[in-house]
Amino acid sequence: MDALLLSRIQFGFVITFHILFPAFTIGLAHWLAFLEWRWLRTQDGKWRDLYFFWLRIFAISFGMGVVSGIVMSFQFGTNWAVLSDRAGAILGPLLSYEVLTAFFLEASFLGVMLFGWNRVSPKLHFLSTCMVALGTLFSTFWILAANSWMQTPQGHEIVDGMFVPVDWLAVIFNPSFPYRLVHMVLAAFITTCFVIGGVGAWYLRRGVHLEQGRTMLALAVAFAAIALPLQVLVGDLHGLNVRDHQPVKLAAMEGHWTAGEPGAGVPLVLFGWPDEAGESNRYEIAVPRLGSLILTHSWDGEFDALDTVPPSERPPVAPVFWGFRIMVGLGVLMLLLALASAWAWRRGRLFGSKWLLDGWRLLSPAGFVALLAGWYVVEIGRQPWVVYGLMRTSEAVSPNITAAAVMSSLLTYAAAYAVIFGAGSWYLLGLVRRGPQPFEEPPRTEGGEKTPARPLSVGEPGHARSEGP
Repeated sequence: MDALLLSRIQFGFVITFHILFPAFTIGLAHWLAFLEWRWLRTQDGKWRDLYFFWLRIFAISFGMGVVSGIVMSFQFGTNWAVLSDRAGAILGPLLSYEVLTAFFLEASFLGVMLFGWNRVSPKLHFLSTCMVALGTLFSTFWILAANSWMQTPQGHEIVDGMFVPVDWLAVIFNPSFPYRLVHMVLAAFITTCFVIGGVGAWYLRRGVHLEQGRTMLALAVAFAAIALPLQVLVGDLHGLNVRDHQPVKLAAMEGHWTAGEPGAGVPLVLFGWPDEAGESNRYEIAVPRLGSLILTHSWDGEFDALDTVPPSERPPVAPVFWGFRIMVGLGVLMLLLALASAWAWRRGRLFGSKWLLDGWRLLSPAGFVALLAGWYVVEIGRQPWVVYGLMRTSEAVSPNITAAAVMSSLLTYAAAYAVIFGAGSWYLLGLVRRGPQPFEEPPRTEGGEKTPARPLSVGEPGHARSEGP
């Protein structure tokens, strides 16, 4: 448990918590924009009640994402000072662009979105919601650009050990960036979709908020039936990109240790226990040639095996191997549920099907688990490199940091996160249990002014918006 290992554990711990909230709020911001658009078009109170309900959940989730993100930035200076020094000329501007675009855009319109319902015109409020949603995409764009450059670095030169940008377009639009951006955005949307559908199904099973529950579940089914097949296609393209630019990561994902006989193809390993010492998979269950068909689109195609590089240049195989299967397995379950639900909806049986409703309830957190599993595959799979093929993780850690210092900060983060995120998650569950509430006119003060909104009162009954400009 040296400083390097503890720093990696700490970074993994912090990013595990952090990635959940931005991913959720990316999808939730766009869901809120859709709800408000429907309210403006129909003036049906159902859409307004749903908007207020999910707005409160968005506000808490957004706040927890900001808190966890601040800790992320500290670690680059404290634990990974060498990486910050050598790659700062590239990573620094990319992260700054995220602040200049996404953060400023969200900060400008978030207050209007949360507290301006009865203070600005309906169209201006809707614009604010759309701008916040756009800001989440800008944030995703720049964060993924920085991370993708570390995965497939392009557009730079190395001068005296320093990474110097020479072509910013090549830096930003590096080979893996387009695939990873679309894959991540779709994953965020699908994650939010299954939370919304799961909440709607839970209401239907309990017999409460029936109209809102049917609306949420129906929209979740419609979106999932479109987005999940699209995600399969994007995932296939992303896999081909990994094959071309990070072949060792792909070999670890597939548990492909050695090349077979020419023309024999590569099997698809469905199950196995990677044995790094023996360079093989124990208890392996595989389908002959299917790996070649999926990853080369050829019956007898080949791709690099793990034995093409020495063990010192391989990632830990087991977490990459299992993380990939967890992600794909949950994706398949969600796809099957979405298609079965769409078929039942068409036949008028969706809202009365107990097993489909229970399926949505059980898989409501599946998007979060699949997203984390996929992120572990991406990050662990590039090891031992922090900048793939150019800079090892062991070279990036701060030279003077001690294991005791990292351990103390890790324990502090764990205690703080348990309190902050435990309380926040409990509050979110309380909001879900309470459900959407009817909209009512607010009480007026003696001077005729409406009662001012409080930060956590967003969406409570009694916070109406005037219909004037």
